[in-house]
Amino acid sequence: MTTRTLYLLCSAAPPVFEIAGVIEEAQGRGWDVCLGLTPAAADWLEDSLDGLAALTGHPVRYRYKRPGYPDVWPPADAVLVAPATMNTLNSWALGITGTWLVGFVAEAIGKGIPLTAMPCVNSAYAQHPQFPQSLATLREAGVRVLFGAGGFEPNAPGEKRPYPWAVALDAVRADRQ
Repeated sequence: MTTRTLYLLCSAAPPVFEIAGVIEEAQGRGWDVCLGLTPAAADWLEDSLDGLAALTGHPVRYRYKRPGYPDVWPPADAVLVAPATMNTLNSWALGITGTWLVGFVAEAIGKGIPLTAMPCVNSAYAQHPQFPQSLATLREAGVRVLFGAGGFEPNAPGEKRPYPWAVALDAVRADRQ
């Protein structure tokens, strides 16, 4: 069996603290997982970065590499952006590539890499007028956005609910069939 490479790219939202288990689940599904983070998510997981690199067998990325330096990951067969915050999704849709994560996924659209995104926003954020426009822009660009019925459904501000990681991993698998 050929190993498939999944780039698991995470924003700073509470489900990011569950990422080790998600990596293990993806590995159990046959993926070679490379973990990328926004700078804020890297800060949140600072004490776990070495362990996460050991778990994946790849360095954790959260900033741009220097020009001329080699890529440290194998090429992606698929990308999952989850949890994806409002900031990450809006920046991506608008092409504002101030972080490595957003820069990578913005370019991945043009490279034709299968992209799946699952937001993690509360219902108040979801009401912002830019948010549905950003989701529509990403969908029009070919990104599978898991939002609403069958994907992530916003919770009330302050409400805690399990994040539907299995839905995201199932969707990524479907991209490769």
